[in-house]
Amino acid sequence: MAEYKLLIKPSAAKEIEALGQKKDRQRIVDRIAALAAQPRPNGSEKLAGTEGRYRIRQGEFRIVYAVNDANRTVEIVKVGHRGEVYRGAT
Repeated sequence: MAEYKLLIKPSAAKEIEALGQKKDRQRIVDRIAALAAQPRPNGSEKLAGTEGRYRIRQGEFRIVYAVNDANRTVEIVKVGHRGEVYRGAT
């Protein structure tokens, strides 16, 4: 299976950089990198009310992303703490 291209919104990149501990950032980056090979891994859930948006959990953090199968891209939309990430995830 061909890999998907990863795209990260500038706002999501800033959210990753703002995370407190380096080990948390590294785990999230590793989880994002794995999405290139498998954009819908076990544990991913489609978000209600959105077209092609999914979320995966990484500890207390959530990664919200959009999958475009036609262009074979995965765009990271938002990264944040589980209590904050769903507010304004557009």
